[in-house]
Amino acid sequence: MKRGFEIVSSKKNDGLKLPQRQTKNAAGYDLAASEDFTLPSIWKGPFLKTLWALRHHQDLSDDDYQEADKALKPYLVPTGIKVYMQPDEFVLLANRSSAPLKRRLILPNGVGIIDADYYNNSANEGELFVQLINYGLRDYTIKKGERIGQAIFMPYLTADNETAPKAERTGGFGSTKK
Repeated sequence: MKRGFEIVSSKKNDGLKLPQRQTKNAAGYDLAASEDFTLPSIWKGPFLKTLWALRHHQDLSDDDYQEADKALKPYLVPTGIKVYMQPDEFVLLANRSSAPLKRRLILPNGVGIIDADYYNNSANEGELFVQLINYGLRDYTIKKGERIGQAIFMPYLTADNETAPKAERTGGFGSTKK
């Protein structure tokens, strides 16, 4: 088996479907939410209050900024899916083209990278999560099975004379810290 998708063991009985391409020339496999998930709008609470205070030249404390900053954090929407691939490949996670236009949902960094060694990691079995921010004015509830992103298999190249890393993955999402 070269590359593909599986359902994580904790969600085997949840009626999830494996990602599929929607047309014969599509590059991306659509990823869907494994459960209902509400993404709060960034335009409320402390963030909006902070913008108002800045607009009106009011002094803000570090705590005010930190509270406002929390409202801008992305949320990890679970898919219940894991992906396997060859060691010299990765999966590129990308927005669905309609998500920003129709639902006001975006990946905060534009793309995500899933390395081959993320598969079956000890922290979360390699479950894919799609990082999303809701920049719409209202909270948005993603329904189970709603397509939220796409996964594209990609090869990668390494530099000549590279000193190959010897470290092994020790966890799940965001585990490769220095």
